[in-house]
Amino acid sequence: MEQITQTRSIPVKGSYDIVVCGGGPAGWIAAVAAARSGAKTAMVEQLGFPGGMATAGLVLPISVFTYNGKLVCGGIPWEFVQRMVALGGAQVEQPLGNVAHDPEIYKLVAQRMLLEAGVELHYHSTLTGCVQENGHLTHVIVDTRSGPQALETRYVIDATGDGALCAMMNVPMQKTTLPLQPASLIFCLGGVETDKLIVDHHNKQGVNMHHVPIQNLLRELSKTEDVPQFGGPWFCHILHDGFTLVNASRTTANMVDPVDASAAECRLREDVHKLTALLKKHVPEFRNCYLAYTATVAGTRETRHIQGVHVLTGEEYLNRVHFEDSVARSAHPIDIHSAADSQQRCTFLEDAAYIPYRSLIVPGYDNLIVPSRCLSADQIASASIRVQAPIMCLGQAAGLAAAMCASEDISVHDVDVPALQDTLRAWGAAI
Repeated sequence: MEQITQTRSIPVKGSYDIVVCGGGPAGWIAAVAAARSGAKTAMVEQLGFPGGMATAGLVLPISVFTYNGKLVCGGIPWEFVQRMVALGGAQVEQPLGNVAHDPEIYKLVAQRMLLEAGVELHYHSTLTGCVQENGHLTHVIVDTRSGPQALETRYVIDATGDGALCAMMNVPMQKTTLPLQPASLIFCLGGVETDKLIVDHHNKQGVNMHHVPIQNLLRELSKTEDVPQFGGPWFCHILHDGFTLVNASRTTANMVDPVDASAAECRLREDVHKLTALLKKHVPEFRNCYLAYTATVAGTRETRHIQGVHVLTGEEYLNRVHFEDSVARSAHPIDIHSAADSQQRCTFLEDAAYIPYRSLIVPGYDNLIVPSRCLSADQIASASIRVQAPIMCLGQAAGLAAAMCASEDISVHDVDVPALQDTLRAWGAAI
């Protein structure tokens, strides 16, 4: 491949204890946790609001906060849920503890928590590079509407989901053995008879809440009509009568390849209109429906997986191995969507699994923590961990750990894990 060399003088716009890259569920929670713990914290986000897949991607509900009658995701994430509920912007679907919410209330409450904690927000800032030497990062580089800027930092949290910063730092990645899970473009339909739509509340433990009759209908229609590739479908409650979010489209794509991702989003947008027309024509609850809006970005289930100190395996995950350095739990089923057809592998857990701190750090990288879905877990374990509630809990642990390291000026590998766990428990985390 032909290459060019570019030399730029980049102004350093600030110096921080911690820079969090990415404002999705892991990132904004990590930023709040770090700032509340006394660290001078900045958060870099390419969009103009927090939430990532929960807001820009319209991925609802937030899954899973309670399991077997016990809270498995507590602390700052649960505080956030309660604050949304208090504003009438969320509904906790018991007994499973999935959280239906209004994405606009999500943005507002997350923004308030970030600003209250003293996080410096760098919205509209796209991560484009970094300065590092021998695995120690000193500056994060972003492009903005005012040109490139550098943020000096002592510690960095890669919460980009795709491990964008890790890739720039040449962090070793796992070789995947299964096809990457497909991308989806979630869309909102208005004019739906939601009082008759029986499965838009995801509130049954051990049950895949997809709409089986509509799934069977679409499979039958595919014999005679142009039915795009689909999954589910899942219909998600957003607290407004007559509106439902639809998770049904899917396509094969490597979402870190810009050309592949662009082609995928074009296919998905066409497919959304086809699926809307099919629902309107064939399903009574949707006879008066219309496409209200689509997600700002396609939902990405899987891209990179880092090779951390410990690679959490599916076997460890299913057997609920309780690690000495456990910092979060996860109770979502192992959820693997087929990239080739409408099939799905969904394995429910007997109880919430445990995630070790060692899966968030990388040998040879002394000031990097990675709490997002690209953490060091194999494709089986990460197929459960990738959803929002456990990722928020990992962000909480990462933000606290980074702040503790900053206060003592030590490597992320030398953090006092028992002290980290004690503080997480004091915050209400279940570990």
